[in-house]
Amino acid sequence: MNAKSFLISSIVGSIVYFMLGWVFYGKLFTDIYPAEGEQNLVFVYLGCLTFCVLVAYVFTQWAGISNAMTGFYSGGIIGLLYGAGMNFFMYTSKTPNVTNMVTDIAINAVMGAIAGAVIAFVISKVK
Repeated sequence: MNAKSFLISSIVGSIVYFMLGWVFYGKLFTDIYPAEGEQNLVFVYLGCLTFCVLVAYVFTQWAGISNAMTGFYSGGIIGLLYGAGMNFFMYTSKTPNVTNMVTDIAINAVMGAIAGAVIAFVISKVK
């Protein structure tokens, strides 16, 4: 594994993922996760970073993905599965809102696809 491409792509991807989260959850779909007080943006960013480290690790270590289009498709699948799993766990303790659940899963797929494309693009440029 090329540590330099792994680290740089993880950081760049997490910044893009963080900004996409702000657009989708902070501006467009505010009803999915309504704010309950002050949000700790450090933890939000750490969540974004963790997701992008996972994607960058899969791309560099296991899949050898360094093409933006392949990264887009693979990131979308990872985002879709991540979003579905997260929503299924979250709705075990409350009444499910199917519209919000489906919307959130779709948002995770789109965000994962875009972040995956960025991560793969950065990997290809840093190599």
